[in-house]
Formats: sequence, C-alpha cells, structure tokens
Amino acid sequence: MTNVAIVGLQWGDEGKGKIVDFLSDKFDAVVRFQGGHNAGHTIKVGDKTYKLSLLPSGIIRDKFSVIGSGVVVDPIALFNEIKKLEDQGLKISPERLAIADNACLILSIHQELDQLLEAEKGDNKIGTTGRGIGPAYEDRAGRRAVRICDLLDEKVLRERLTNLLFYHNLLRKSLGAELVTVEKIIAELAPIRDRLLSYARPSFEIYKKLSTCGNVMFEGAQGVLLDVTYGTFPFVTSSNTMAGQVALGSCMGVSDLHKTIGILKAYTTRVGSGPFPTELNDETGQFLRVEGNEVGTVTGRDRRCGWFDAVLVRQAIKISSVKEIALTKLDVLDKLEKIKICVSYKINGETYDYLPQANHLWSNIEPVYEEMEGWQEVTVGTKSVDDLPEKARKYIARIEELCGVKSAIISTGPKREETIILKDLT
Repeated sequence: MTNVAIVGLQWGDEGKGKIVDFLSDKFDAVVRFQGGHNAGHTIKVGDKTYKLSLLPSGIIRDKFSVIGSGVVVDPIALFNEIKKLEDQGLKISPERLAIADNACLILSIHQELDQLLEAEKGDNKIGTTGRGIGPAYEDRAGRRAVRICDLLDEKVLRERLTNLLFYHNLLRKSLGAELVTVEKIIAELAPIRDRLLSYARPSFEIYKKLSTCGNVMFEGAQGVLLDVTYGTFPFVTSSNTMAGQVALGSCMGVSDLHKTIGILKAYTTRVGSGPFPTELNDETGQFLRVEGNEVGTVTGRDRRCGWFDAVLVRQAIKISSVKEIALTKLDVLDKLEKIKICVSYKINGETYDYLPQANHLWSNIEPVYEEMEGWQEVTVGTKSVDDLPEKARKYIARIEELCGVKSAIISTGPKREETIILKDLT
C-alpha cells in the first residue's frame, strides 16, 4: 500500500489536474482534503475537456472519490458541477462519491459576505474568488459553522443557523446589507438537503473504506505559496494547502501518508493580487500567457506570468517534505531564444535565498537571474526524456539542481499521453 499526496508548489495552476488524472489509474481512491470550489482542475481526455472545482479528479476515471472533512462544501456548486459532468457522459453516484458528514457548508451568506468585504477593501483587495470560501472557514474556526450532518435534525439545524446569523447579521448591518432570517436559509437548503445527505458518510466510515483500498491519492488544491500559514500572507487562500493538511482533512491519519509529490510549472504564474518577484509585464509575459493558455479555470481571469522562481519553489519543497516533482508545461517555452531562472533575491543590498514574510520588504525585491539558451524545438508530445532537445534537458537539470529534487514526471502537453515517466510513483 502506497498513499501519495499531490500538492502544487507555486501559486496554484501548476497542472495538478492532469497529473492526478494521469496517475489515478494506479490508485484505488482519490481524496480532496482542503479548499472548496475555488480550486480549478482542467483534464483533457481524447476530444473531451473536463473542468473540476470541488470534485476529486479521480471521478473522471470512476475511482472511489472523497470530499474530506477539511473541505468546505457549497452544495449548489457541487450539484452544478455534477450535472455538467453527467451531461458529458459520466455517472456520479453515492457509491463512487463520498462526502465527509462533518465537512462545513458554504451558504449564500458566505458568498455575499466575501464579496461585500472584498469590495470594502478598495485598492487593497487580496484577490479572493468571492465564492465564500474564506467566510466559511472563519465560521468553522469560530465554531459557528453548519456541517452536513447538522441537516439530519431540524432542531439542531435551526439552532446552528440562529447562532450563525447572530454573527452574520451584525456584519451585514455594519456593511449596509439586508438582514437574513433562519427561514430564508432553511428554504435554500430544503431542495438539496436529501440529495446532499445521500452522498454524506461519517468520516470514520470513510476512513474504514479508504483503509481497505490498496493505494490512496490525496489531491491538493491551490498551491503551497497560497497556504494560509506559510504562503504570501495575506494574499493567500483560507486553508492549509500543504501535505500536512492530509492528516486533518482527508479522514485519514498522519501515518497514512507515505509520500508527497510536488507539481510545478516550468515558469511561474499566479492569479489575483500579491507579490510576484519574477513577474514579466512585457512581451515575454504576454507570450507565456497566450502560449500557455493562462486563464484561470475558476475565475476566468488572465494569470500573471513570469520566469521560473527557484527561490520560492525550493522553499515550498522544504516545508512540504517533497522528494519528487512533476514538471509541467515545458512545451510552452519551446519558442523562446533565452530563458531565465531566478536563483536568489537582492533586498536592500542583502542576498536572500527565501521569500521573507515581512510584507514591507516585498516591494524592494530584485530577482537575481541565471540565463540559459532556449531550445527552440518542438517538445509537445515527447514521450522519452532522451528525445527532448539537449538544451531542454539542461534546463530541467538546472531546476532539479537548484530545487534539490529530481523529476519523476515531465509533462509535454495537456493530454494524458503527452507525459514522460521517469520513475514509478506507487
């Protein structure tokens, strides 16, 4: 039995969806352990493209899939996503999808509050998706949240909602928003209550089921640099995105995770606000955006693009205990004559080999680059590392050297078959 966590090592959008889908054939179950429907995974199978936000990517291969207790669940978004996949010919039954019954719900008031608070920030927006993720996690930490299992008992549900709305209505009043009643939320939940409960399972039952599976994959959302504790705070998501969260949000324990694989892109992107030392606001940045089709799966926003930042990735690898990486989107660099890698920072005359947490230093970061020759050959669809151009192999080797890990997978295109396997990961 080998249980593996897949985490992104940048600001998300590293291509986790493709890698998870590619590897999931070797696993018996796939588990989402954090985040919500602010994630976005795009998977291409033949002539079909599947876009997932909340559902585990293993659902595409009909694997036993779990939305764990560390995830916040918007039931409306969940069922909209299920419908889209079923319209594409997939069947998603309660036998194939289990949702931990102690997962907390995202309600309409969370989305409204998210958008109200972001609007209040003006120029200081953090770039939230406005989908209610943050407020839902705040309510969980504040012990006000409504969990899926609370839907089982009308009396308990009303008590939970009364407590929740006492807090939310105080905020809404201060923001000039209309107050919300318990009856309004009850009415919103009524049409989907029974269907949601049909997928719900006690977390310990899910644990027992997963324990009988040969291999389990834990699928992370977003990326390590968006971790609420170790990311570029406050421009982060509201959950812990590192592999350590597996022990808290997957329905399994610490000793059930055996290996962590980090996914990273051959260059760097991020969506929304926040520091980005290697960002390119020039023709090269635009080239990467167009060539890499860098548009957010969830937000539809153009991603900011820049050179590969070995400083940030090395930092993410260390705090995530990553021993192997999957390198994606190498083919996007095929046409470039010169390629740069950031190897350190200069801040106020001092050299840094990490990104400091002190925000006031960010505006003074000067990336220190190494320049390499581009290969200017087509790598799309290459299936053997020996068939890659020599300069592309040198670029990969330099990334491995700077980051202190070896590549196990190299992706040379969006399709399943456009993948080079260097090491068996199970």
